[in-house]
Amino acid sequence: MKKGRVHPAVFAAALKYSVPVLLGYLAIGLAFGLLIAGAAYPWWLALVMSLVMYAGAGQYIAVGLFAAGTTLWEVLLVQLVVNARHMAYGISMLKRFRQAGPYKYYLIFALTDETFALLSSLPDPAERGEGPAAGGVSPEPLFMFYVSLLNQGYWVAGSVIGAIAGSLLPFNTEGIGFALTALFVVLMIEQMLRVRRPGVFVVSALAAALAVVFLPARLSLLSALALALALTPPAEKLSAPRPPEDRP
Repeated sequence: MKKGRVHPAVFAAALKYSVPVLLGYLAIGLAFGLLIAGAAYPWWLALVMSLVMYAGAGQYIAVGLFAAGTTLWEVLLVQLVVNARHMAYGISMLKRFRQAGPYKYYLIFALTDETFALLSSLPDPAERGEGPAAGGVSPEPLFMFYVSLLNQGYWVAGSVIGAIAGSLLPFNTEGIGFALTALFVVLMIEQMLRVRRPGVFVVSALAAALAVVFLPARLSLLSALALALALTPPAEKLSAPRPPEDRP
């Protein structure tokens, strides 16, 4: 593979594969942009946050914290807790990202929940017995790069459109933050249908319910992640999901 060259077939496959996130990110990105406008911030702040920060739930929370006059240290602490979940699933991608050559730095930055849901469903090339392509880089990293780049593009586009629309037209933003939760539910259902191993989803749901009921809100997210990882059967953790037919 030559650096800087666009591979149309791989890009088209990545575009097709990322359509579920396209539909979700445009919607919740739009909602985030409206939230920015509703808090009386300029539209370009949505663009900057979506390019540099790129953390859906973190961005929603940050707007509310800034609007409430929260101190910078409190914002940093809340963001650390909210985004600590990235460590739990990011570790599982270390091996594959390590083999991604020059793409790995962006892949690490762009690993959102939804992008992880897509990338983690890709079969491991090593398990398929595939070696590196010409130039020492396998086709999979380029595919993962395109998926990650497209997903961020969807988010940036949605947030900017929402921020501009919100600054020009009056909108009632009450309850709009639920759009992010709705996307998580849609992606979870899609992965259940694709992977067809319900055990991990049932265990995760039970862990989340127990954490919400018995623990304070500030501890429930991290505790649910830890409990789900501890209770998930080894077969559910290690079995490779069935690959979709439209692989690059």
